Amino acid sequence: MHLSLLFVIIGFIASTYGLYSSTDDVIELNPSNFDHLVMQSSDIWFVEFYAPWCGLAPWCGHCKNLAPEWARAATELKGKVKLGVVDATVHTQLAQRYGVQGFPTIKFFPAGKKDGQADDYDGGRSSNDIVAWALDKSQANVPAPDVLEITTQTVLDDSCAEKQLCIISFLPNILDCQSECRNEHLTMLKSFAESYKRNRWGWLWVEAFRQPKLEETVGIGGFGYPAQVAINARKGKYVVLKGAFSQTGISGFLKELSAGRLTSPLVPLTGVAEGKLPTIVDSEPWDGQDGKLDFVEDIDLSDVNLDDEEDDGKTKKVEL
Repeated sequence: MHLSLLFVIIGFIASTYGLYSSTDDVIELNPSNFDHLVMQSSDIWFVEFYAPWCGLAPWCGHCKNLAPEWARAATELKGKVKLGVVDATVHTQLAQRYGVQGFPTIKFFPAGKKDGQADDYDGGRSSNDIVAWALDKSQANVPAPDVLEITTQTVLDDSCAEKQLCIISFLPNILDCQSECRNEHLTMLKSFAESYKRNRWGWLWVEAFRQPKLEETVGIGGFGYPAQVAINARKGKYVVLKGAFSQTGISGFLKELSAGRLTSPLVPLTGVAEGKLPTIVDSEPWDGQDGKLDFVEDIDLSDVNLDDEEDDGKTKKVEL
């Protein structure tokens, strides 16, 4: 049998019995839907460029070996990362567009707006390897969480109730630490939120004395601002930053939290029911301005008689 005829037969069989079925969570991509589904999407995509005949040719088992692993990974990552496939032997221009030269080739398209470029996948070929690599990439592309001011119960609950941890900073009163000072604290906290975004913690701050019940619950109050605590709402426990409220002090504290090796023990929240968080009083958010002392109007004492009062025309005398 001529070699050319063998390729024709293999190609026909491969097109009839593909490597992926309609029941898989793998998405079939082609020039008609690629830009819409991948390039115009904000989702994370992993795209395998494969050759169907590679699953049948005795000298090429890479695509065939990858197919079941790719399908399992697509199922595990469903709702988080999308996995697609392109038949590079049919959609040759699409394969050339991304420099595909061998099969299978896997390309990674990050979350957010796409710029037409893709990164090469350099992980293992098992479903576990693919899932781990994809989750690592997805977490790296997640935007940093906002550092929110606690002004309502909802803010606290949304940031703490379902999180492994929420980090709450108690910043000095605006009169003790004006806008420049406060913004320096917030900038530092935002940089930590960026560094630890993969942990998916909640990040909050509140002005000293603004939420007395919260301060009482975590043993903060009256002095020692700024301060910081980490709350595990699921366990109903917290731990206080013992070091300085500084880049070095907070960095050490967060490293301990991330590693799960605390030098200080977790302490039960005080005065709240199991599974509950402290009660928050609705308050106005900070307007971003410096604080100002309330103006007290001067009292005119010119008309006030400061002499001893007379009783029935007689001057009171005090015996010494």
